[in-house]
Amino acid sequence: MREPKSSEASPHQVGEAWEEFVQEQVYPEPGKKAKEDYRNYDNPARDTVRRFYEENHRKQTYDFVQAKRAEFLQLNRREMGVFEACEYLNTLVDDSDPDIDLDQLQHLLQTSEAIRADGHEDWFVLTGLLHDLGKVLCLYGEPQWCVVGDTFPVGCRFSDRIVYSEYFDQNPDSRDSRYNTKLGVYEQGCGLRNVLMSWGHDEYLYHVMKDYLPEPALYMIRYHSFYAWHREHEYDWLCDDHDRAMLPWVKKFNPYDLYSKSPKPPNWEELRPYYTDLVAKYLPAAIAF
Repeated sequence: MREPKSSEASPHQVGEAWEEFVQEQVYPEPGKKAKEDYRNYDNPARDTVRRFYEENHRKQTYDFVQAKRAEFLQLNRREMGVFEACEYLNTLVDDSDPDIDLDQLQHLLQTSEAIRADGHEDWFVLTGLLHDLGKVLCLYGEPQWCVVGDTFPVGCRFSDRIVYSEYFDQNPDSRDSRYNTKLGVYEQGCGLRNVLMSWGHDEYLYHVMKDYLPEPALYMIRYHSFYAWHREHEYDWLCDDHDRAMLPWVKKFNPYDLYSKSPKPPNWEELRPYYTDLVAKYLPAAIAF
């Protein structure tokens, strides 16, 4: 199949390609060059992902993130219930998706059902159901490079442990003395809550859900794509003790998101009563997005 150009790839294609890419990564050991250690780094099948990250790393600046937060965090786009949001998100499904032809609700159910099967708390199960709903940003006209993908702090030096970190050379913040030092605009141990993360579905959904869910669930939502932190052990210098206490929850969630996919769809009609009650326990009927 012809590899689409970045402008041709649908948000769903890019999202699936990114998740598939993350699953296959062998992250580099400290002190080694990324190009020597990333599996499939030069694989032509990853051209869509490579182009995605080139655009993402070039454009995710401190000023850009501030502008997006001002634009979207008023949460005045629309009000929806959880299942209405899932149906809205399902319009992202693309027949050309080479990975799996399940809609977004089915992917979310697979994640949450895997968590439930392991006997975790009900709010953890709910987090599995909710974690990708922030991708409705695509349906507001946002390009895929600022909706999906690994997330990272802006306003300080970009870590070379971020995937495709060489593309940060094209980011103007990498040449700005305000932003290109280890701490940048932050203070040692300031806490991640005081750090601006690159804009995407994780940060957006955190603000949508922050009044409703337990703190570990909010960390899972907000930082599950922050691989440089929870897998590469970077940016600890920005963390406080609360962040470190929450880190195991983020790590616990991540495998369910990445490895729960199956071509067999969940039976929604059988699962509907359980999830209807679960959603009603924690969330209002209408949520501001």
